[in-house]
Amino acid sequence: MKQAPMAVSVFLLLTFAVPSNSQTTEDTARKSFVSSPSNMQAPSQVSTAAAAPAERQLSPEEMGDLYMARKQYREASETYKHLIDQDPRNAVYLNKLGISLHQQEALSLALKYYERSLKADPQYADAQNNIGTVWYQRKRYGKAIRAYQRAIKIRDDMPVLYSNLGYAYFADKKYEEAIAAFRTALTKDPQFFEHNSSKSGSLLQDRSVSDRGRFYFLLAKSFAESGNIERCILYLRKAKDEGYASFIADVKKDKAFSAALKEPAVQELIAPRPLEPTEP
Repeated sequence: MKQAPMAVSVFLLLTFAVPSNSQTTEDTARKSFVSSPSNMQAPSQVSTAAAAPAERQLSPEEMGDLYMARKQYREASETYKHLIDQDPRNAVYLNKLGISLHQQEALSLALKYYERSLKADPQYADAQNNIGTVWYQRKRYGKAIRAYQRAIKIRDDMPVLYSNLGYAYFADKKYEEAIAAFRTALTKDPQFFEHNSSKSGSLLQDRSVSDRGRFYFLLAKSFAESGNIERCILYLRKAKDEGYASFIADVKKDKAFSAALKEPAVQELIAPRPLEPTEP
C-alpha cells in the first residue's frame, strides 16, 4: 500500500580532515568515520570508530573525533572546547565544535562556532557549507542556498557542495536549479550518489526531502542527462514506487528520457497497469 509523501528527518554525514601538518591525525580520522545512508537521505549516520593504534596515545583532537564516532557528542564538545581554549583561532577546532553542538540540536550555538571558524579562515569552505546546513534545517532555504553558493566560490571542486545546493533548491521548489546542481555533482563524481560520502573536510550533508517521488524523478533525470541509464532506471523505479503523480506522462514527454525510453525496463515502468478483474 502506498503511503502519502512525508517529510524525512535530516541525517548528518560527517567526515573529518585536519591541517596538512597533522597527517597522522587525518589518517586516523578517516578510519574512524564511515558514512551510511538513511532511508531518504537529507545528511548520514557515523559508524563506530576503528580501534586506535596500540603503540601510541591518542591526541586530544583524536579523542574528540573518537567521541564523535561513538556519538558521545557532549564529551566531544568538551574536548574541542579545551582545544579552542588553547588555540582560539583554530578554524578546524571551531568547526568541529560546531558540528558536535549541531548533533545535539543546539543550532544557534553551532552557527556561532561555524561563523567563528569562517572568520578565522575565510577560505574554509567546510565551515561555510555547515552554515548552510543550519539554515536548511531551519527551513530558511534562501539563506541556505546563498551559503552553499559562497562555499562553492571557495571550493568549486567538491561535489557534496553542489549536492547540498541541489537539495536546498529542491526544498525551495526551484526544480530546474536543483537538477542543474545535481548534474554538476555527478559531473564531478559520477558515483557521488552511490557512496554518499564527502572526501574533504568536516562537512554536514543535507539530504532531507518531503516530496520523495518528485525528488527521485528529478534525480533520475539528472542521471539520464549524464548518460547513466542504469542509475536513471533505478531512480525512476523509486519515483514510481513513491507514487509520483504524473510519472508516466512526465517520463514520456521529457526529452531527457529519450534514450532511456528505449530500454525494456523503462517501457515496463510506464506501461499502464492492467485492470483488476471484478468479482461477479
